Amino acid sequence: MSASLPGNREPPESQYDLSTYWGRVKQTATITDPRTLFAGKHGLEQAKKLLVAYKQGEIKDMTPELWKAKKIVDSTLHPDTGEPVLLPFRMSCFCLSNLVVTVGMLTPGLQTTGTVLWQITNQSLNVAINYANANKSTPLSYSKIAQSYFLAVGASCSVALGLNAIVPRLKRVSPAAKLVLGRLVPFAAVASAGVLNVFLMRGEEIRTGIDVYPVLSEADKAQFAKEGKAESEVPSLGKSKKAATLAVAETAMSRVFNCTPVMAIPPLLLVRLQRTEWLKKNPRYTMPVNVGLILGMSYLALPFALAAFPQRQRIGADSLEEEFHGRGGEGGMVVFNRGI
Repeated sequence: MSASLPGNREPPESQYDLSTYWGRVKQTATITDPRTLFAGKHGLEQAKKLLVAYKQGEIKDMTPELWKAKKIVDSTLHPDTGEPVLLPFRMSCFCLSNLVVTVGMLTPGLQTTGTVLWQITNQSLNVAINYANANKSTPLSYSKIAQSYFLAVGASCSVALGLNAIVPRLKRVSPAAKLVLGRLVPFAAVASAGVLNVFLMRGEEIRTGIDVYPVLSEADKAQFAKEGKAESEVPSLGKSKKAATLAVAETAMSRVFNCTPVMAIPPLLLVRLQRTEWLKKNPRYTMPVNVGLILGMSYLALPFALAAFPQRQRIGADSLEEEFHGRGGEGGMVVFNRGI
C-alpha cells in the first residue's frame, strides 16, 4: 500500500468514508477491480512515482490521476511488506482465480474422484490466497503452511464426501429436494473448510500476536510531518494475541460471507433454468450459463463480503491485553492490519 512508499505526507486513506459499511464497499470495489491487473510493472512504477511525489510535497492536492495511482498501488502492494502480491493471489484477481475451481466444484454429477480433486485444488488456492494476504508481522514457517494445508484439504474432502454419501440416503426427502441438496454440498464443504483454512493458515498470529499501533491525531500527524517522519514509521506498541484473534475471526467470517452467495445461488438458479424449454433443447449451453452465473455472482458478492470489516481495524487499547491499557492514541484507540 501507499504507506510503504517514501515520503512523510500520507495521502488520504480513501475517497470514501471507511467508518460506514457502504463506504467500505465502494473502497473494496476499487481494490478488487480486475482492471488494475493490466497496469503491469511499468504502470505500477508510474503509480508509485506519482504517490511518492505527493508524499514528498511535489504535488499539492489529490487529483483523479493520483487516485487512480493509489488504486493501483493499494490493490497490488501488501500493506505490511510493501512488496507486490503475486498476481493470481491478489484480491483484484480473486474472482478470476476462483472461477475455474468454483465451476469445477459445482459441476453436476461429480463422482468421488472429481469431488476430491476439486476440493484439493480449491484448498490449494485458498492456502495461497490466505498466506499472500495475511498480516506479515508474524511470519509463518513452511512446516506450518504444509500442516495447515493438509488439515484443510482433509476437512473439505471429508465434508464433501460425507454429505455426498448422506444426501442420496435421505428417505423422507423428495427427488427434487435431493437434487437441490446435492447441488449445495460443495457450498457446505467450501464454507466449513474455508473457515478452517483461515484459522490454520493464520494460527501463528493468534499464538504469538500481531503488531498494534496507536491511532494518530491530526496534531500527531502534523508533528511527524514537521520532524520529517512518515506515519508508517510509528513504532509498534507490541504484539497482541487478542487483536490477532479478532483479525483472523473477521477474515474467516468474510470468507463465509463471500462464498455463501457464490456457492449457493448459481446452483439453485441453474436447477430452475435446466427445467426451462430453452435449456432442455440446448443442453450444450448449460456450462456457459453456469460459468456466467458464477462469475457474475462472484464480482457482485466480493466487495460486500470484504467490506464487512475494516482492513485497518481500530479497537480500544483497554480491550486488549493489560500491557496495552492506557497506551492508545487518539481516543484511547489502537489500529492493526486485519489482513484481507
